[in-house]
Amino acid sequence: MIALVTGAGSGIGAAIAERLARDGYRVAVNDLHLEAAEKVTAGIRAAGGQANAFAADVSDEAAVDAMMHRVRKEMGAPGIVVNNAGFGHQAPFVDILPAEFDRMFAVHVRGTYLVTRAALPAMLKAGEGIIVNVASQLGQIGGVELAHYSGAKAAIIGMTKSLAREVSARGVRVNAIAPGPINTPLVEGLSEDWKSAKRAELPLGRFGEPAEIGGVVSFLCSDDAALFVGQTLGPNSGDVML
Repeated sequence: MIALVTGAGSGIGAAIAERLARDGYRVAVNDLHLEAAEKVTAGIRAAGGQANAFAADVSDEAAVDAMMHRVRKEMGAPGIVVNNAGFGHQAPFVDILPAEFDRMFAVHVRGTYLVTRAALPAMLKAGEGIIVNVASQLGQIGGVELAHYSGAKAAIIGMTKSLAREVSARGVRVNAIAPGPINTPLVEGLSEDWKSAKRAELPLGRFGEPAEIGGVVSFLCSDDAALFVGQTLGPNSGDVML
């Protein structure tokens, strides 16, 4: 089966792509930057897995459609889609520029919509498919100086639930994960004050590692997760307890 992972050139996305490759999937590694996607692809191949690199801005409809055409031509129609592409930006609410707000929602929310929209018809035709959307625990509880990021992640959770209700009976399982702080370049870019305060709030007392998130996605893509529909799993060091 083909698994498409967006934003897989580093951090959580790279860890997800690597784990799915180890699970035996052929992985389409997407990133905004081709060099980053190729580096992850080379690592997967060196470890004995199968992967191809694809560059595309997931917020751009034409770019997404072109990428999906290439994925189908070179690998086949994805039976798994992991919408992970995203970025972080920290600022007080009144200092967030409209362009920054729009870009946040364009990549996280519009990107999730566009990639899913491009892949879903083939899944529905086949009567099977798996979609995993990467949200954040900040989409559940909010984050100081992260209103635009938190809002975008909350939108992903809502979209996940709605799509799950729409397509689950037709064989497509849709779920989300809402990681807490993970040791990635995104989190490293936040202020030291923010990171120290957040770490002190966590019952586990530490941030997670990308590979730990890869394991959660691996589970959601497995038959063991057959009863998980429209759920948001929380590998978040205890920051959110539901």
